[in-house]
Amino acid sequence: MDYRRDWTYTKEKLVNAIKELGFPPELGEQIAKQLGSPKAMERMMAYLYNVRPRSAELVVDEMLAICSDIDAWRNKKASEAANARYNEILNGSLNDYEDDEDWDL
Repeated sequence: MDYRRDWTYTKEKLVNAIKELGFPPELGEQIAKQLGSPKAMERMMAYLYNVRPRSAELVVDEMLAICSDIDAWRNKKASEAANARYNEILNGSLNDYEDDEDWDL
């Protein structure tokens, strides 16, 4: 299944889950747009099916919590990549100096 088809299918499932709880389908549309990925929408659906929130505020709070977790994960991965690159530079620079015969300490 390609990504667009998967996204559309998951979005429709999320909108239906929102409607089943008695909320307007527009809420589901906006939540799907904010979450952005099928995996995040599936996480939201798990919350909806298990908790069955009674207010739109609880639904939106969970959406914000999922978005916050995604942002934290992205920041962590970016930090890890930057740290790995920094270590490569340090290790590469140190190896360059060790191979240089004119380098006296």
